[in-house]
This record gives sequence, C-alpha cells and structure tokens, in this order.
Amino acid sequence: MPDSPAPSTTTDRSTRRPFVLVTGLSGAGRGTALAALEDMGYVAVDNVPLPLLGDLMRSTAGSPGEMAAPLAFGVDTRTYGFDPHDLVRRIRGLRQRPDIAAYLLFLDCDSEALQRRYTESRRPHPLAPDRPVKDGIGEERKQIGWLRDYADVVIDTSALSPHELKQLLGGHFALGRSLGTRLSVMSFSYRRGLPREADLVFDVRFLKNPHYEPTLRPLTGRNPAVAAFVASDPGYLPFLDALKALIGPLLPRFDAEGKSYLTIAVGCTGGRHRSVAVAEELAGWLRGAGRSVTLSHRDAEAAGEAGAGGAG
Repeated sequence: MPDSPAPSTTTDRSTRRPFVLVTGLSGAGRGTALAALEDMGYVAVDNVPLPLLGDLMRSTAGSPGEMAAPLAFGVDTRTYGFDPHDLVRRIRGLRQRPDIAAYLLFLDCDSEALQRRYTESRRPHPLAPDRPVKDGIGEERKQIGWLRDYADVVIDTSALSPHELKQLLGGHFALGRSLGTRLSVMSFSYRRGLPREADLVFDVRFLKNPHYEPTLRPLTGRNPAVAAFVASDPGYLPFLDALKALIGPLLPRFDAEGKSYLTIAVGCTGGRHRSVAVAEELAGWLRGAGRSVTLSHRDAEAAGEAGAGGAG
C-alpha cells in the first residue's frame, strides 16, 4: 500500500519550508504549473536530474537564520536518469523532515487531450519519438501512472485553461495563505461534463428553469431577476438550508485534516441560470462565514450559445 503523508496543520506548514515536487504525464502541464508556482514566489527548477535535488535544496536554503526559499522541482520521464521508484523514496524521506513541508503534485490528463496537444505543438512524445503519440502516452501511463497513489495533490488538466490551472495551484500552494481550507465554488453545465477538479458536486436541475421564460433566457443567474425566479421555486430554500447544513460542519473537519483547497461544484443543464444563481448564493454565504472563496462560472457564457434545448 502507498504511504500516506502525515496530516499537518496549516500552522505547521507555515513554519516549514514549502517544497513541491511536480511530476506527471508529459504534456499535462508541468511547465505551466512551474511557471505559476514561480509567480507565487517559489524558486522553480525544471528537468534537473533527481540525484541533484539534495544539492539544489542546500544551495537555495539561504544563510543561517534566514527563511529558506520555497522550492518547486519538476521531473518526469523526460528528465535524465528519471526513476519513479527513486522519486517515491525521496518524497517519503522529505515528508519525515520537520523543517520541510513536502508535497508531491501529479498532473494527469486524458489521452485524447494529450494527443491533441502533441498534434497542435507538432512535437513527438518523448517515449515514442518514431512512433504514434498514442504509443508513447500508453507507455508512460504504464511507467508512472501508479505515482498518482503517492501524490498529495492530483490535478487533471484535460479541460483546464492555464488560468484555471494557476487558480487551482494557488488554492493548494499559495504562500502565506490564511488559516483554514480555501474554497472554490463553481457552476457548470452537465451537458459539457462534470468538472474533474470538483471535490463536492450538487445537482440543481430539479429547480424550475428560467430558460423557458423569454425575458430571462438571455440573462444569467447573476441577474437579480433570474436569481429571484430561481429562488421562487418551493424547493429552493429547503435545498439551500440542507446544503448549508451539510457543508458547514464539514469545513472544520477539512481544516483539522490540513486540507488546503476544496472545490464545490453546482450544476444544471446548461450552466447558465440555476447553477449560477445557487453558486452565487453559496459563495456569498461562505464569505459571510469568514471563508476565503473564489467563484467561477465555467459554462455561463458558452451556454448562451446553445440555443433552445433546455439550457439553464
């Protein structure tokens, strides 16, 4: 069985040197992730042989008495001498050190999205330079797919833009973050698929749909008229009360476990009306409770292009 990192409180993390080891499938966004971490204040180093990690950590530790620089270290199958078993051994050792808050970040992506990225960039896969890209992807999954089980954070980048990936990374690894789990609330369209990054998903398609009201159809759930229409459904308030009663007691437990980031997703058919209105209400309630919350509406604008067919 893979080892599980020992739970650490937010206070513990704030007194230890942050270290993020970034790995995953080639093409899943390691370079983008490292650039985002660098923007946050990490010293970001990519594609350096794993045996040099110790030297790198010592050389960036600073002078005695100074706070060592946060470090992000990227490796994958393209790295010279890469050995996934050595990577696991090293991250296990770092997790035991009292002066370092070590995390293994694994970036995943579905094969279709990876093939599309390689086609667009016109680059061969590093494990199949003379063969179809799909062969390289399959081989890499066999070699390192099991590393997901050892990771502290797994992010599937299949449907994420660089901005969305940076937002997720900020939730997990931002420096000097406030106490408590950071929250992301998002709305989405079931027609466009479940958000892969979601931790909790709630379906509001049972509420009456503003899409069928001609004056409301062009608007989104951020509009007061749409929000009022959704709230007029007899099931709205009981649902909101039950949702708050469910989420409220969970948050202190997530805090106690040291969970840094939680994504709550609310979905409806088109992701334009009902889910947006409920997500706005939920985010407002969480902020009122003193929580750090980011709010996004994944499909609100795209859903407006869907035309007839039950968007909302």
